[in-house]
Amino acid sequence: MTDARLNTLSNWLEGLKPSWQLDLNTLAPASADASFRRYFRLESKNPDFGTLIVMDAPPQHEPIDTFIGVDLLLTEAGLNVPQILEKNVAQGFLLLNDLGNETYLSALNENTADELYRDATQAMVKMQLASKPDVLPNYDTALLKRELDLFPEWYLMKHLQLQLTQTQDVQVKQAFELIIQNNLAQAKVYVHRDYHSRNLMVTEKNNPGVLDFQDAVYGPITYDASSLWRDAYIAWPEERVIDWVIKFWEEGRKVGLPMPADFGHFYRDFEWMGLQRHLKVLGIFARLFHRDGKDGYLKDIPLVLEYAIATANRYIELKPLARILESTRKS
Repeated sequence: MTDARLNTLSNWLEGLKPSWQLDLNTLAPASADASFRRYFRLESKNPDFGTLIVMDAPPQHEPIDTFIGVDLLLTEAGLNVPQILEKNVAQGFLLLNDLGNETYLSALNENTADELYRDATQAMVKMQLASKPDVLPNYDTALLKRELDLFPEWYLMKHLQLQLTQTQDVQVKQAFELIIQNNLAQAKVYVHRDYHSRNLMVTEKNNPGVLDFQDAVYGPITYDASSLWRDAYIAWPEERVIDWVIKFWEEGRKVGLPMPADFGHFYRDFEWMGLQRHLKVLGIFARLFHRDGKDGYLKDIPLVLEYAIATANRYIELKPLARILESTRKS
């Protein structure tokens, strides 16, 4: 953040100081994400809050109207998302309640996983039950393909300096078509789009706290499940993943979500959706490094690549893609 922007933020907070009893001397970075957004934490003498979060989203890069709209949508669905206490849309600032600093990633272990994922499943089901068409943008062919294209452009060509042969290029395009066909054939619900261990906070009430939802869309029912259990930042044995996905599928069917009657069908959809996401993520992690100078995600590439290889190898029609992915492991 530039000094000028920090000064603008400080001036805005100065005006809010009396109503929220803010201690501006305690303003300190809380976190940053892969975008232009930044978050700060500061103390409040208001006993109902203790600490508050300030979001800084430069309007030219990250307009906050979408965040505000999705926040309201998820609040109405019963999810524990940040409460918007004050907003300055023109300058791109929000004052939010603080959902704490204990992420799922820091809390997940062999003993806590079942309970934490149960809570995350219940929140996901609540969000999906609230789904209506024409509220959020559609996760359509164009968007799915645009995301998949990040894989050859940024991961293969830019990151690995790998030029596909004509045959390989055709094989990648054919695999993309099959993946998109599967994704679009799934029932549609609200999709958080980054529902994973770094964006879920452990909270005492209505666990989990849910963050980073501003890119939400209306799309495939398995998308958030694949984000959650094929997480780029933490891996679990396949039998545990299957067990958690079964519980999600059973819960969803019980409350009337549009899920296939056959779990095998649902799990295949989960895998193919996860593969779309992993190919996209490989491209995004490479782009964050080469375009944005952020190298923190490079260490997460090997796990994402292994997920993609394992899934592609399980389906005969995706074997050519699996071979290409395996060749990048040696690069």
